[in-house]
Amino acid sequence: MHLDEDRTQRTQDTESAVFVYLPTLEDFHGAIRARARRTGAGRVETALPPLLTTCLMLGFGVSRGFLPVVLAVSLVPALGAGLFGAARSRRGMARRLHGAMATYGQCRTEVDERGAATTGETMSYTADWKLYTHYTETPELFVLLGGHRASCLALLPKRGAQEPADVDRLRGILDRNLRKL
Repeated sequence: MHLDEDRTQRTQDTESAVFVYLPTLEDFHGAIRARARRTGAGRVETALPPLLTTCLMLGFGVSRGFLPVVLAVSLVPALGAGLFGAARSRRGMARRLHGAMATYGQCRTEVDERGAATTGETMSYTADWKLYTHYTETPELFVLLGGHRASCLALLPKRGAQEPADVDRLRGILDRNLRKL
């Protein structure tokens, strides 16, 4: 029995998943959307601008003595401006992240029990599992999140899997090393 456990541990230690992909702007939009839906920090960043603009307009209207009808009508554009600001902020974040990663060119990421190593056409980086604390999965992506406020973000597009089993292998590696959101 001890021999079987040792063999299983050795298999897990050498198991890896390989993804080769060219990061796209849509990948980063998807990762930012997943972060906004699944983390507290993302939800706050999404809710704060509409809430803030609406409250500011409400405070301004009350302090100026607006009629209730005028106040109610003025809150609609304030809410719309806040929603627009939140969406624009997320799009801007995705563009900045994509701009930084676009210099890498085509990426090859190998994920194993130690972490993830990404090699691009112009540079490379390695991250162990201490950097990330959680992950989430969308139909197109695996999104790795780290830090107390999900300040660290990495993505792996499923389309980059070198073989279909890599997606399942990656899911298993992530389940063993990170908490799923």
